[in-house]
Amino acid sequence: MKKITTSIIFILFCINSYAQQRITDRELEKATIESFEVLKELLAIPNDANHPEDIEKNIEWAESHMSDLGFSSQRLETETVPLLLANYKTRKPDQKTIMYYFHIDGQPVDPQFWFQDDPYQAVLKEQIEGEGWVDIDWDKLTTEEINPEWRIFARSSSDDKSPFVMFLTVMKLIKEKGESLPFNLKVILDFEEEKGSPRLAGAVEKNKDVLAADRLLIFDGPKHISNQPTITYGARGITTISVKVFGPTFPLHSGHYGNYAPNPALRLAQLLSSMKDEDGRVTITGFYDGVVIDDATKAILAQVPDNENEFRVKLGIGNTDKVGTNYQESIQYPSLNIRGMGSGWIGSEARTIVPATATAEIDIRLVPETPPQRQIDLVKQHIIDQGYLVLDRKPTSKERFLNPKICQFTNSRAYNAFRTELDSPIGIAVYEAIKKEFGKEPVRVRILGGSVPISPFIQSLGVPAIIVPLVNSDNNQHSPNENLRVGNYFDGVKTFRGLLK
Repeated sequence: MKKITTSIIFILFCINSYAQQRITDRELEKATIESFEVLKELLAIPNDANHPEDIEKNIEWAESHMSDLGFSSQRLETETVPLLLANYKTRKPDQKTIMYYFHIDGQPVDPQFWFQDDPYQAVLKEQIEGEGWVDIDWDKLTTEEINPEWRIFARSSSDDKSPFVMFLTVMKLIKEKGESLPFNLKVILDFEEEKGSPRLAGAVEKNKDVLAADRLLIFDGPKHISNQPTITYGARGITTISVKVFGPTFPLHSGHYGNYAPNPALRLAQLLSSMKDEDGRVTITGFYDGVVIDDATKAILAQVPDNENEFRVKLGIGNTDKVGTNYQESIQYPSLNIRGMGSGWIGSEARTIVPATATAEIDIRLVPETPPQRQIDLVKQHIIDQGYLVLDRKPTSKERFLNPKICQFTNSRAYNAFRTELDSPIGIAVYEAIKKEFGKEPVRVRILGGSVPISPFIQSLGVPAIIVPLVNSDNNQHSPNENLRVGNYFDGVKTFRGLLK
């Protein structure tokens, strides 16, 4: 009897201890408010990866804060700036290992287009009808009357420093309460994501052993437009192509040669036009091969609460391309986008000439069924089929004379798409954790329209991945006046409480 009684007392003690140690809503709110100063401090460190000396400051900041929370860190060196890997071991080292991915670098800034003196110095703003976003006192974030619609304006406020600070906030609470995680945790910080993480694949391949994990969670990208808890089960890949069409060796007088020398700008326009029909569908043979939207997939896509009319109003468009029947269907296919064109001079510098060259920059968003090299080859073959001599360099004088149509074709920056099944173990685990934390069904997105350079982890490590987006969709990421909705910050911290239980 004494043994049984002692066991019961021990069990009750454990249950009572867990109840005492659990992070309460009040504790979470208090910690979130206190963490705004931490976020402001990190945002103040410039993080353009074109300036390694600034990236070093970000790395040192992260190393210091991770160390304070009980993580051991190591730098995974590359030819430019390192990746930072931080390890947190549980009291039971045989537990599963989860890896969290964040990137700390941000897009370059041009201060003249920002509505504040310094894009790296966070400013709190409130939207006032008729006046737009107006500065308010930062100290308002220390009160208990915080408006979730306030915005924090600064470079990387959404993409992607705030998710990292949300995570640190919960880890700090876990440490203060003497808790431990139910799994081993590895955190990988990328400092060249906005440059396409060109050295990530090599670093992952070189460091397979130390990066080994059972699951990968990526904290990047925006939530669904409704701002409901969101899980994204994949992301499209990307590759880019540059096409330069050649005309005369040098610009010619349009009066003397306007009906004689072929115009490369016109030829480029005709070439690009041949790649799509009037409904926006790519006409290049085989471009969509392998992509099937069956009834089961349609049912998954239909769960996302999109409003097509609201989309069109927000985007200012009268109709949409006919790739798929709605937005979610459209991003299940690869896309071909003309992201820029150039030829001759325009505006006040316009000249009456037949230009010598015309260039188009193209990006192709990939899905798992369409690997990058296949899509590149299809575009290249299409150009050849239009009668072009396709080179990877400038043509020689002889080549110009012997070939009526010539272009230079180059490509770069390719990484694959990925997609994890909704009913996979990781998919179910993340879904259940977020549903329990918020008390409602999260929005489940089959694949993100944008791209994140995660494929090296999936390919080299064989680890399944899920994206947990946390920030507002209207955050101006990559653009001037990037911002974070304060309500999203609170919800993001709450999300980490659910995931770290």
